[in-house]
Parts: sequence; C-alpha cells; structure tokens
Amino acid sequence: MIMSKEQKLNVPAIVVMYLLFFMIAFVTNFAGSMGVIVKSQFGASNAMSQLGSFANFIAYACMGIPAGLILKRKGYKFTSLTAVTVGFIGVGIQWLSGYAESFGIYVTGAFVAGFSMCLLNIVVNPMLNTLGGGGNLGNQLIQFGGSCNSVGGTLAPILLGYLIGGQAASASVSDAAPAMIAAMVIFALAFVIISLTKIPEPHIETAEQRAAAKAHKDQYGPMSFRHFVLGAIAIFFYVGVEVCIPNTANLYMSNNPLVGPAIAGTIVGFYWLCMMFGRFIGGAIGGKISSRSMLIAVSVLCMAMLVCVMFFPESWTFAFAGKAVPVSMIMMFLCGLFTSVMWGAIYNLAVEGLGKYTPSASGIFMAMVCGGGVLTLIQNFIADHTSYLISYIVPIIGLIFILFYAIAGSKNVNKEIVTE
Repeated sequence: MIMSKEQKLNVPAIVVMYLLFFMIAFVTNFAGSMGVIVKSQFGASNAMSQLGSFANFIAYACMGIPAGLILKRKGYKFTSLTAVTVGFIGVGIQWLSGYAESFGIYVTGAFVAGFSMCLLNIVVNPMLNTLGGGGNLGNQLIQFGGSCNSVGGTLAPILLGYLIGGQAASASVSDAAPAMIAAMVIFALAFVIISLTKIPEPHIETAEQRAAAKAHKDQYGPMSFRHFVLGAIAIFFYVGVEVCIPNTANLYMSNNPLVGPAIAGTIVGFYWLCMMFGRFIGGAIGGKISSRSMLIAVSVLCMAMLVCVMFFPESWTFAFAGKAVPVSMIMMFLCGLFTSVMWGAIYNLAVEGLGKYTPSASGIFMAMVCGGGVLTLIQNFIADHTSYLISYIVPIIGLIFILFYAIAGSKNVNKEIVTE
C-alpha cells in the first residue's frame, strides 16, 4: 500500500486510533466481566453485579448526542484528547475502588469510563477516514480498526478470568489491577501522541455555519421517519442482546465450581472471537446479500442457539482444559457469529432514505447503545429469581423485535419527506 507524504506523517495518529479501537472493546467488555469480582467482593446479587456494565452503557444515553456536538464544534483532536483523559480517570477510579473496598466508587468509575467510550466511538471512525484521506484507504483503515476492536473484546474476559484464578468466591477488584494499570498507561500514551500529532480538521463547524443552521430550522429530522425510530429501538435491543449473552454466561460458568473464572473467561472470549470472524464473513458477503435478508437470517439463527442454551441439559458437558463445561456454552459463543453483523445491517436499514438527516441519526444511535446496560440488568434480575439459563428469555425477546424490524419495521413509509 503506497501512502502519500501527508499520510505517512499521520501514521502515529493512525496507530493511536487502532489502540483506542482496542480500548473501546477492552474497557467495555472488562466492565461486563467484572461482574464476577463484584459479586464476590461486595456480596452483590447477579443484577447488582451488572451495575458497572449498566453505568458504563447508560453513559451513552447521557453523552451520545452531546458527544456529536462536541466533535462538530471542537474537532477530532479536542474530542479525542478529552476522551482519553476521561478514560484514564474512569479506569483509575475503578482501580482505586478495590483498595477502598467501595462498590459505589466502582460504579462511579464505570460510569465515568462510559463517557470516554461514547466519545471514542464518536471520534475514531470519522477520524480514521480523515487520516486515510477518505475513499478506499479511509475505509481500509476503519476495517483494520474494527479488527483491533474485536481483539480487545476477545482478550478482556480471558485476561480477567486468568487474573482472578481458580475460584470466583475469593475474587477481588485488586486482582484486576494489572489490566487496569495497563489500560491507564495506554490512555496516557495516547494523550501524549495525539497532543504532538497534527490532525486535519476538515469538518469542524464554524461560527458562520452555526448561525446559518440556527437561522434555517428544518421542520423534519431523523425522528420524522418511522423506519428510523424503529431502527433506533432495534439498536437498543441489539446492543442488549450482544452484551447479555456473554456477560450472563460468564457469571453462570464462573460460579460453577466445575468450571471457574479462568475457563469461563476463555469460553466467553470465544464469543468475541466469533464476532471477529463473523465481521470478516459479513464483509465478504455483504455486497451480495441485502441487509434485510442478512438480518432475518442471523436473528433466527441466534434465537435457535439461545433456545439450545436454555434447554440443553446441564449434565451435557464437554472437557475443556480439564474442566467440565456445559455443552450449551458452545451455542452461547457461536451466537457471536450472528450478532457480529447486526449493527451494520440495522444501521443500513435505519438510515436508508434519510439523506441530509443521516449525521443527526448517528448521535441518536449512540445514545441507544445504553441498551447494553439496561437489558443486562434486567436479565440478571430474572436470573436472581429463576436461573441463569431461564434468564436468556430476555435476549430472545430482543431478537424477536429485531426480526420484526427486518421483516416489516424497516420499510420507509415517509418517502414524501424531502431529504436532499
């Protein structure tokens, strides 16, 4: 790949964006996996153990739209520097919570880290596209970034599982300290490199543009389109489904004395690894299969896998690293193949025909990412009162809505609105 002189000068910034792509998934999945520790150290219920993940995701609801405004008005460099600073503080608070032995401090740290993840999600994709000069190179950089994201998501539960060790009952936040310190070092390094790197700002909004936009108020917006509104709800359910499946499986296996946290973290890591493979497959066939057909197929297949998770006898096991792991957990991590392409398919269907309203739609989508925390909390509340396996009815309900959206809800019935 031949790069221009300007692009070569931006290599440090590109590398940092890859690290931040990695950190988005690592920190987010780390918050979900921390439920095992929280349950042990703070004596939390299954539902309460997911408050860290809930706080992390609910920050998206608070920050999704404001983050888009910050990016538009202050640019990539300011937004990314703010994001890594907030990320450093958030992870640092979580690290300190183990020594303070305070559940409240831990949840606060997860909430602060969630603000960072939202800001990073807003900035990394367009910034990589800009650093690549747009076109094919910009798209290629984004695809590589997505791979780094998948690697981060895969490593987080595996690393945490091995830091905890053999039994969940003795786990504490301090066990995860090495991973949190490494995360803070990456954030600090990213801050220094971004500060020293010249980053192009072709899309920053000027005062004149803001004044013109204020003078010309449009009576319509993305929420004027039924298929977008339903698509935003589908995104809420999708992120919930994506997070519910591995988080609850991690709790289920970690608290099983025949499995333990180390093996549980590895098995959950396979889920995120399957997501990476699924993205490669989705990218390869995406040009030949419509988003609607793809979404219908993966929703049905994912539901079938979860039905197997719920109803396979727990006595059916397979040997993994000397442990007896329930066969249903194979179906759990295979779900990653199907959830991997749902975001892209839902996004494409939801913004179809939006035209000039598409940028505003992105901020709304980011706010709906909070579904990852809300549905996980609900699922584990049900797990507290029934069982881990029965609680998988929650992601199945989410998949039913996604299937409805693919079949009927994604049709644009507001074509009379001018979008050019």
